[in-house]
Amino acid sequence: MKILLLGQVFYPDVVAVAQYMADLGEGLSVAGHKVTVLCSSRGYDNPAKEFPRNEEWKGITIRRVSMWELGKKSKLRRILSFSSFFLSSFALLMLMPAQDVVVVVPPPPLLSAMAAFFVQLRGGRLLFWNMDLNPDEAIAAGWMKPDSLSARLLDAALRYSLRVSSRIVVLDRFMKDRIVAKNTPENKVCVVPVWSLDRLIYYDAEGRERFRRQLEVEKKFVVMYSGNHSPLHPLDTVLQAALRLRDDTRIAFVFVGGGSDFMRVKAFAMDHDLPNVICAPYQPLERLAGSLSAADLQVVLLGNPFVGIVHPSKIYNMLAVGAHFLYIGPEESHITDLQKEPGIAEMGRNARHGDVDRVVNIIEKLASDYACGISSRPGRPPVLDRFSQKVLLPSMVKLIEAMGKSQ
Repeated sequence: MKILLLGQVFYPDVVAVAQYMADLGEGLSVAGHKVTVLCSSRGYDNPAKEFPRNEEWKGITIRRVSMWELGKKSKLRRILSFSSFFLSSFALLMLMPAQDVVVVVPPPPLLSAMAAFFVQLRGGRLLFWNMDLNPDEAIAAGWMKPDSLSARLLDAALRYSLRVSSRIVVLDRFMKDRIVAKNTPENKVCVVPVWSLDRLIYYDAEGRERFRRQLEVEKKFVVMYSGNHSPLHPLDTVLQAALRLRDDTRIAFVFVGGGSDFMRVKAFAMDHDLPNVICAPYQPLERLAGSLSAADLQVVLLGNPFVGIVHPSKIYNMLAVGAHFLYIGPEESHITDLQKEPGIAEMGRNARHGDVDRVVNIIEKLASDYACGISSRPGRPPVLDRFSQKVLLPSMVKLIEAMGKSQ
């Protein structure tokens, strides 16, 4: 089959969506399909970084289009950047031949509507792989008023995409409920969580020590947030805990990654002169296992309004390295669903946003255990095999192959 993967990011970008898209592309290519990727030529977190316009990688044809390098310092800059990618993608897409299956992964929000139009124009089937739900995300974040013209237009575009799609893949039951509530037939919606990055993420004792030496936290209890820093994953409670624990020399707070709020974390640490806060950029894929293994407590966040809108996939990699984790977010979410699984409940601690006292108490207790030498890593839970790449990636490949055969 001829299969097109359409999204803003792909290999060699290091953000999570790029990694999942690359895994899917490789899985389809290994299965014997002709895979083409249409994506941006610029890095997601570092738009100054530019990738080759045309590339062959593991049997996959990658076509990258231009995108303005305007950064993320304002909503207008982000909108203009996304718009430039959308227009460049649309121009190239209209020159492409029909595909048996198109897999689209927004953002930007209008990308799915563009894919739907292409399928209606050229033929083939559309699989909408929904990892973030827009404009619901923008409305929940307060970036867009629900009754504004832009919100209504984007919602209409989303509903058009859902209507044209042959299958819609969502990441959890909450996201499925939101999609079905938009008058989407339930039998079109399939829940397939994103997988742990098996080949890349595992407990790496040597990498742990190397990363801890690099940050000069060898003997400290390390609380880590790793990934995209954004308003969707509010960091205020963690930062207030760091402020409260500034004089506890046993503990270090390490923030790894990037995103729109990464500079805010740096500014908070500087403004309050926090010696216990360390910031580091996204790590190369080959060192990701080591950086994640360096944490004694991993933090996963979900903003209260975003259940069913975003899905913090970092939880699977935290489980893969066998770390304790602290979930800060609403009482019911896909994270709390996971905590009902055997072996995972023992790994996690929960707190609500704003409950700084509880967060501080959790960190102090675990740090004391660590200092006394009685703390042990929970280890990778066996149930994680259900969320592994070797299980979920073949499921996605079979789903796409079934779509092609049903034409």
